Amino acid sequence: MFPFIRKRENLFLGIFALLIILIPLLIKNKYYFIVMNVVGLNTIVVVGLNLLIGFAGQISLGHAAFYGMGAYLSAILTTTYHFPPWPAMVIAMLATGGVAYFVGYPSLKLRGHYLVMATLGFSIIINILMVELDTITGGPSGFPGIPNLSIGKLIFDNDKRNFYLIWTLTFFSILVSLNLVNSRVGRALKAIHGSEVAANTLGVDTDKYKTKIFVLSAVFASLAGSLYAHYVTFISPRSFDFYYSIQVVTMVIVGGMGSLWGAFFGAALLTLLSEVLHVAEKYNIVVYGSLLTLVLVFLPEGFLVGLYHFYRRRKMKVFAGEH
Repeated sequence: MFPFIRKRENLFLGIFALLIILIPLLIKNKYYFIVMNVVGLNTIVVVGLNLLIGFAGQISLGHAAFYGMGAYLSAILTTTYHFPPWPAMVIAMLATGGVAYFVGYPSLKLRGHYLVMATLGFSIIINILMVELDTITGGPSGFPGIPNLSIGKLIFDNDKRNFYLIWTLTFFSILVSLNLVNSRVGRALKAIHGSEVAANTLGVDTDKYKTKIFVLSAVFASLAGSLYAHYVTFISPRSFDFYYSIQVVTMVIVGGMGSLWGAFFGAALLTLLSEVLHVAEKYNIVVYGSLLTLVLVFLPEGFLVGLYHFYRRRKMKVFAGEH
């Protein structure tokens, strides 16, 4: 089913799956479950965004909008129109993917800061709609009463059960993404990142690949948004503002562009850092900006990738010294 997963990645996936099973058995504190569930949701968004930024080389500041669309569409369908939650989530992902296509197809013809500004503008428009369409979205006051997800008689109505659900879907998001980047599509994306002109001369349809990966990353964000809505059972526009777009892009860069495990690391590190800085929330953006600057200057590959390369260089020096 996943023919492009490498042996070493299979080992990492096995360890990752084992941790998902064992961690809830060792932790009893409810707060820790909440934090880990937020890490899982952010990881899904960041893995999808890393496919776009790290592999295709296209920067987007619009993923807070896709995250919010998943949350609001799923919430409205289930609460207002009484759709079953799982079909509502699928509809939300399809609708978000459709919007991403119509936004991405013209926007991805732009380059550099023009693309960034186009996706930022889209994100701001969606956030304004969340606030102004108060008869549908609840406006600034938020949207309450969202039902929990369930499978048969199993209702995901507490943090521990949601941990298993969120992290199982996080695991499959990473699994699908690893299979994608090791396939022919992944090689085409890396070629586009290296040089669009060169990729075109080699027969790669750059517009098609960029649009498809933009849509896929938006669908990942929509999935995370729907999970978030059914987990917390209340959403408001503040959770999907411009600051969240900055957060997830920072997570991609800090973890390591072009590394899916780096995406997980970046999401975990900055989510935990955000919790630590919760008491001084107004300084969050200062700390994020400082951390991003330090990484770009000293570890441009990202923390995880940079540390791996440092380890490889040290190992090669030791090996050369022995011979």
